[in-house]
Amino acid sequence: MSEGVYHEDRPWGSFDILADKPNTKIKSLIVKPGQRLSLQSHKFRDEHWVVVQGTARVTLDDETKDFSYGDHIFVKRGVKHRIACAGEEPVEVIEIQTGEAFPEEDIVRYSDDYNRV
Repeated sequence: MSEGVYHEDRPWGSFDILADKPNTKIKSLIVKPGQRLSLQSHKFRDEHWVVVQGTARVTLDDETKDFSYGDHIFVKRGVKHRIACAGEEPVEVIEIQTGEAFPEEDIVRYSDDYNRV
């Protein structure tokens, strides 16, 4: 994977911002085995996820399901959601954010393994 416009390491893995435009942001997320992002929701954006490597365990509100290469998941704004790595190899997900704004303050966390607020 080549790095995009911006790279950031996180406790669960890393992400690269591949494109950042006024109404669209595209990221590549890498989630390490045994790790997961916080359970969160957004007010100003929808997210479209495409799994391009590994197995993603995705929670949408009260439902959890595994997705693999080529699967697409739509996350409507306001829906509680989470991605976890369900396998022994990292999972890579391309995330396309669409909406009005993409500030980090738009993340409402309900549960976080790393004690972030």
